[in-house]
Amino acid sequence: QVQLVESGGGLVQPGGSLRLSCVASESFLNIIAMRWYRQVPGKEREWLAAITSGGNTAHAEPARGRFTISADNDKNTVYLQMNALRPEDSAVYICNLYMKGVDYWGQGTQVTVSS
Repeated sequence: QVQLVESGGGLVQPGGSLRLSCVASESFLNIIAMRWYRQVPGKEREWLAAITSGGNTAHAEPARGRFTISADNDKNTVYLQMNALRPEDSAVYICNLYMKGVDYWGQGTQVTVSS
């Protein structure tokens, strides 16, 4: 079974930074794309960023200019560097893997932005 393990969340002050990591049990050679989402209670899951195995990236408007997705293919790890964090960024950040026509999801890592 494909597994995704996120880490790097925590409590940070407004304006601070966090770097999230997501380690996949599958080789990136078999992965079409990996994505970061976030979700807060009572709201729909929100797409933030995506990266393909070829290194192409895309970022949603809330993430653009502040968040950067990247990957280390040798480590089967995708990252989300988050800068200039705001309270409204508080959410559970979830890693997604897409391969062979199937989406896989991690359990998420909590990010709380508060003074």
